[in-house]
Amino acid sequence: MTSFNRSTSRRLKKLTQIPSVWEGDRRPLSSPNQLSDSEAKGECILWVDYSQGVVRGMDVVASDTGPEAIVRTLMQAMEHPQSPARPARPQRIVVKDREIQFYLRGVLQDLDIAIDYAAELPLIDELFRGFADILDSQTPDLPPQYAQILREKAFAIWQAAPWEFLQEQQILSIEINRWDVGTLYASVMGMLGMEYGILFYRSEDSLKQFRAAVLTDEESTEHLEEAFLKQDCLFLTFESVDETDEDDDEEDDLADLPLSEIDPTFGNIHPLEGLRSVLYDEEALVILVAIESLSRFIRDHRRQLHEDIFPTLSRRYRISLPQSEESTKSVAVTVSTMPQLAAELEEMAGFGIDDEEINNLDFQSLRDDLIPEDSFLSLGVVSWEMLEFLRKGVSYHQASEIEPVGDGLPVILIQTSRPKAKTVIERIEAAGGLKAICFNPGADPFDGDRYDLGLLQTQNGELFLFGEFLDEDPIHVEARKKWNQRCKNTKGYCGLIIAKGLTGASRGNPQLKDMMALFEGRSLSPKDLGIGTLQLMPQLKFE
Repeated sequence: MTSFNRSTSRRLKKLTQIPSVWEGDRRPLSSPNQLSDSEAKGECILWVDYSQGVVRGMDVVASDTGPEAIVRTLMQAMEHPQSPARPARPQRIVVKDREIQFYLRGVLQDLDIAIDYAAELPLIDELFRGFADILDSQTPDLPPQYAQILREKAFAIWQAAPWEFLQEQQILSIEINRWDVGTLYASVMGMLGMEYGILFYRSEDSLKQFRAAVLTDEESTEHLEEAFLKQDCLFLTFESVDETDEDDDEEDDLADLPLSEIDPTFGNIHPLEGLRSVLYDEEALVILVAIESLSRFIRDHRRQLHEDIFPTLSRRYRISLPQSEESTKSVAVTVSTMPQLAAELEEMAGFGIDDEEINNLDFQSLRDDLIPEDSFLSLGVVSWEMLEFLRKGVSYHQASEIEPVGDGLPVILIQTSRPKAKTVIERIEAAGGLKAICFNPGADPFDGDRYDLGLLQTQNGELFLFGEFLDEDPIHVEARKKWNQRCKNTKGYCGLIIAKGLTGASRGNPQLKDMMALFEGRSLSPKDLGIGTLQLMPQLKFE
């Protein structure tokens, strides 16, 4: 048996011995009424002064921790007790476990402390009853009577995978007219492979307001979080059971995981409540009915929902309710598609523009045939002194009146071979020169990637793609922050440099002699450009 070092025993014996009785015990951190695994929660060790009615020491340890833990906590109770107790040594200790009694007798034999056994420990028993009451009073994530059936319905939705053919803006209305809920508006997430789930908005206005807020300021994390919390909806989302993998580059797509590794989460968002991952009884019934009716609708109309045009469909269902305090055994629900709302949301986001609208826009088309594929590309800045040299030294210069503010002119540098650089310059000249540079959001609905698309706008209204940057690329994110700040300093002025020397010694670092053209123009925000998020089409062209 492990015992104290002699120096430790001498130190403890110097503590004032008070005429008090201390109770000590270790018990599982769980309530008898809970079904959870107590071993996963560990055990609590308590040392209390029964004479004074105070807790002197407390610790939580793993269930398989040895008996040494109860001694360590006892030492804390003696030397460093919880306030208001002072350091001291008890005259007598009482425990209700024979093994602990015999163990402590051996360890504490030099400290002149009596170690006794009692079948009950009044103060500790009362404390642990209080702990159990707290655990019992905790609200579960789902009402126990609906938890199993809700998870079953959630897994049915997962296997139906509506995100394979429904986009977020293709809203389905679910008319329930029960539990103070009229109609829910279901938006399916997951086509882009980022988040999987369904948002059940309580009003059409809430849905529109959130979309408008997101489109207004797509780059501000703070504003996006604020807009997110102002939603009024119930939600079902899916996550991986194993959330310990922090390497995003190696993380599997959730859709590729087996059902056993998928975990559904339910919850509520409201402007006054914020986000909570807890459903109360009526909310559980509402989302249960919504999920079941949606599953049936998807089953009955899967083929029509796969069509390119969002169809007009409606169907009525009678959904049985699980046994509960509800006197009604079923509820009638009507599920319908909302093509008109979908078109409105697409218009808000810049999707689904028809030919007539395209002709009215300031650009004719988006092309990707201006910048050679093997070009070197970078976002940077040219000092004001260097800018004067450039203006005089390049073969072609398109000037602007720029006030020198900040560290220099923000520029896009494109380096290619001399013949290709000459062709690029000639084509920009033929289009009337450079009008603007813009970074606009883009999305690939097939692999779920989201892009920051670099665009050049010429004076004749044409748009040319010069770069595709992944939204999650930290290098590009940092470069964009600097670009935005520098453009703000110059009141929106920026430049495009075309350089030669791609295959020479100056590859990736062109010198002044390699720079063939400087085009000065304006920087446009996505809102100024007004074309919305561009989606990659099957022809492998952004249009």
